[in-house]
Order: sequence, then C-alpha cells, then structure tokens
Amino acid sequence: MYGRRRPMGPKPVELGKTYEVDVTEQSRRGDGIARIQGFVIFIPGTRKGDHVKIVITSVRSRFATAKVVGSAEE
Repeated sequence: MYGRRRPMGPKPVELGKTYEVDVTEQSRRGDGIARIQGFVIFIPGTRKGDHVKIVITSVRSRFATAKVVGSAEE
C-alpha cells in the first residue's frame, strides 16, 4: 500500500460545532493555529496568544479550519 494514506480515526472536532481555544502558533500563511487533542485547527484573522470562540467550517483528514465567532470572555 505504498503511497496510500491510512484512514485516520475519529476527529476530535465536528463541522459546525463551537469550541473555545487558545491560539498557540502562526502558520506560514499568517493564520492562527490551535489544537484540540493534538488535532490542528487553522483560524484566519487570529494571532498567537488569542483566546477565542470558534466554529468549525471544514474538517479534513489531518486538519480543520474555523472562523472566529467571538472572544472567549463573552
């Protein structure tokens, strides 16, 4: 099975669900990166150190993307 990717197990995030996360890194493209149970989430418009409420907009095999829906303090 050279060249084939193994199917990954269940993802710790679900499409359309809201989560509260800490942005811990910046991607090369400038998006903030957060992790939930080690699963990478790219969040455009955020910076390292932000604590935000997000909604998942896309779930792929190795990462997800999300958009900010508010600050975590709200």
